[in-house]
Amino acid sequence: MMDEETTDEILDGSLKIRQSRRGYRFNLDSLILAHFASLKPRSVNLDLGCGNGVIALVLARHYTQSRWHGLEVQEKLAALAEKNVQDNDLERRVIIDVGDAQDIKKIYEPHFFDNIIFNPPYRKINSGRINPLEEKAVARHEIKGSLADFLAASRYLLKPKGRVFTIYPARRLVELVFLFRKNDMEPKRMKLVFSDAASDAAFVLAEGRWGSREELKMEPPLFIYEAHKKYTGDMKNIFSELASAREASGG
Repeated sequence: MMDEETTDEILDGSLKIRQSRRGYRFNLDSLILAHFASLKPRSVNLDLGCGNGVIALVLARHYTQSRWHGLEVQEKLAALAEKNVQDNDLERRVIIDVGDAQDIKKIYEPHFFDNIIFNPPYRKINSGRINPLEEKAVARHEIKGSLADFLAASRYLLKPKGRVFTIYPARRLVELVFLFRKNDMEPKRMKLVFSDAASDAAFVLAEGRWGSREELKMEPPLFIYEAHKKYTGDMKNIFSELASAREASGG
């Protein structure tokens, strides 16, 4: 089993993350999304579709008073996430659960969470080649869950005025806003993400609040790379800030 995993130190060595060598591996999207989220002290939060648990672990360490659940439909990934929780000594504040977002009422009580964060599968089943490795296929394609499923689950799980944080392809921004509002999530904050200054927008970061009034803040865009594929100053700041511990944030 160990030969099928790698252990990677991230954020200046503040976390060790076991990952499948050939299956699902987290990427920059997860760290960018984690940095976009803002949590209040002692909040109770859910990483929906948590994969190997990287977002919950990053934010549990960053927000030292926060508590987390991670829900993952794939049992092997959930087991890997549980190992990561133990390896980073976060068992007191991070719990990994196995389950399907489409069966959320069988897993959690309603209105249990202050915030829900997710990086959902966003490739339609009939678009592009589906990876032959099931772990990757489920993580990337809308096979066992979609943005619509995750938002419906969030509506059931969030406390009044609770918030969701997500990242989604920029080309599907209209769909994202439509699904937010269909589930009574008002878009409150957005940021476009570009690979570099010469590229079209690749992703949009979005914060929605359940039952809130209409008012959207469009934040300055994020550019990942400058010349010669070097990280921009903004990206370096993201890594540095996530590596630090803090007690609270605004919102």
